Amino acid sequence: MKNFFSVEDVPNVYHLIQEAISIKQKPYDYQYIGKNKTIGLVFFNPSLRTRISCQKACFNLGCHTWILDLNKDSWKIEMNDGSIMKMKQEHIKEAISVMSRYCDILAVRTFPNLLDRDDDYKETIFKKIMTYSQVPVINMESATLHPLQSLADLITIAEYSSFFKKKSKVVLSWAPHVNPLPQSVANSFAQWISKIEQIDFVISCPKEYHLCEKFSLKSKIIHHQNEAFLGSDFIYAKNWSSYLYYGKVIQKDYSDWMITEQKMNITNQAKFMHCLPVRRNVVVEDSVLDSPNSIILQQAENRIFSAQIVFLKILQFLS
Repeated sequence: MKNFFSVEDVPNVYHLIQEAISIKQKPYDYQYIGKNKTIGLVFFNPSLRTRISCQKACFNLGCHTWILDLNKDSWKIEMNDGSIMKMKQEHIKEAISVMSRYCDILAVRTFPNLLDRDDDYKETIFKKIMTYSQVPVINMESATLHPLQSLADLITIAEYSSFFKKKSKVVLSWAPHVNPLPQSVANSFAQWISKIEQIDFVISCPKEYHLCEKFSLKSKIIHHQNEAFLGSDFIYAKNWSSYLYYGKVIQKDYSDWMITEQKMNITNQAKFMHCLPVRRNVVVEDSVLDSPNSIILQQAENRIFSAQIVFLKILQFLS
């Protein structure tokens, strides 16, 4: 891999998952690859799992890292071309060009503005970053996608289902939230899981919350949550804002979409997944999160190995 923006940069998803599971068993075997290499981690918005898991992945590979939080540690960055820069001190063109001279791989996390759908879905900012960087770029989350999270999700499903051998039913279920959230996790998960033939994939959401067809592709969509849950092996809960009413708060009570123990009881003893952070008793009941079938912590741990295998592939490309 030369860059990692989406699943489309991955030649073989099955092989990548298998290699990630393998590297998880012996995480320090490739430190010679990362020796004297530096990976820069740049954050345009707050992060917990992405930041720490990527740091740990770099450590496992023997790499140096530097981390820049652009909201706290940097000059204010101007994103628009042709601006008269009276308020912001540095343009993204110089900022990214300079940062890329200080590392061998540049990993970046951006965020949608949730105001202009066309601009977000054109990935305007991330495309500029990839243009101005002089080294390979890794997507730690963009306006529309979160590929490292999706890879970790598939690693987790593989570990708990042996999906290389048998069919599993996976439901991505919309859940209520107090704020409109990005669609990146849901978009990316739908895009990645479409590459796995052994998975029967269902999206369950209110009619107002359909995902962009570019990412949901030909996924089965069921608007009745209980119907979708029947016979499922995995329930992946996630909120996302409306694509149709982009970034808007829809004034309607969706509290009955919360994941409950009663709903989980109609599944095939399904494992519960969530990318975290999660609002307890808004998105999902405590009893579900704390049950033996909850694999949210295992899912979070696999963020290390999704990042590590991607870093490794690009380091191997560079060597």
